[in-house]
Amino acid sequence: MTAVSEPVASTRVELDGPVDLLRTLGYARMGPTDPCLRVAGDLVWRATRTPLGLATQRVRTVSKSVVEVDAWGPGAAWVIERAPALCGAFDHPESFRPEEPPLLKHLAYWHPGLRVGRNEAVFETALFVTLEQRVATRDAWQSWRLLVRALGEPAPGPFPGLFVPPTPKRIAATPYEVFHRFGVERRRGDILKRLGIVANRLEETVGMSLEAAYARLRAIIGVGPWTAARTAMLALGDCDAVFIGDLHLPHVVSSALAGERRGSDERMLELLEPYRGHRARVVRLLLAGSPLRR
Repeated sequence: MTAVSEPVASTRVELDGPVDLLRTLGYARMGPTDPCLRVAGDLVWRATRTPLGLATQRVRTVSKSVVEVDAWGPGAAWVIERAPALCGAFDHPESFRPEEPPLLKHLAYWHPGLRVGRNEAVFETALFVTLEQRVATRDAWQSWRLLVRALGEPAPGPFPGLFVPPTPKRIAATPYEVFHRFGVERRRGDILKRLGIVANRLEETVGMSLEAAYARLRAIIGVGPWTAARTAMLALGDCDAVFIGDLHLPHVVSSALAGERRGSDERMLELLEPYRGHRARVVRLLLAGSPLRR
């Protein structure tokens, strides 16, 4: 596809408070070489597939709470319309004011611009989240990179090497031996194919209540509570999502909030309960850490 330097559409998003683009948008990045989401200096580039066609977004902050978004491709108008949601304009981090423990109060103070946005690309999100199931993070990153490069398409716009994820139809029709070349075993390959088959039903969850959306996600064989929560947080903006079944998160939460070296899902839920409504935000703050420790 020929690169186009001038964007097809642009907008300016004014938020009601600060926004940290790297913390807000970068959380969905599948590693530093993610072919669909790249960070270049103070710019975030994102490629996606919309109902109107391929689209590329370039997002940058022009002040503490103002973001400019440019878009290329047939789907430019679609992503521009949804740019406020992507940048967390409908999230309310200011309503989270923990007094205890001191660590959490400290992290909320140091990361006021960490927002939970929604990309409204449910199939694409479920696709890469599924690749993260039960494997090392870097292995999932490599599988995503190989899969997108082989089955996706070059993204519109001026950023070289940016790719749009594959279509649901292509994923559904891909033989298992092809997924195997990407380091994906049959179990996850089967889930990917199921996601491709029901992709239209997945996209409908954008207009549903979170309860109904979770029920639809969980109805897919192979999509458990961890995959559903990760997908709902990133695609639907659920700032209360809890990642049950994560190998490391219970230990992180238990250590940070209770000083306990080891944790369990049950203990994690107990410790996060006082922050219901913001539980995903708590986890993301803990993972962001303190800038004073870097």
